[in-house]
Amino acid sequence: MNARTRQYLFAFIFFAVGIYQLTRHDALEASLYISAATAFVFNSLAMEPRLLAYKKGLVITTWVLIIGTGLLLLWLVQFKYL
Repeated sequence: MNARTRQYLFAFIFFAVGIYQLTRHDALEASLYISAATAFVFNSLAMEPRLLAYKKGLVITTWVLIIGTGLLLLWLVQFKYL
């Protein structure tokens, strides 16, 4: 399994867990998993050779999503589990 396929696999797993959290009526955790899945997808898209012209924008979007997901995780841990 190459690195790009693995990124899409992790994105699918995180998205599936996010949908599961939505069925449990936990929108906050669902948003965490879905934003992580979106970050994995954009990271994988940034590695695609056909999208080389859009690489800078995709990398910036990836980092914004990663930082946003990290902040969401910290907020979730602070206010939901502590």
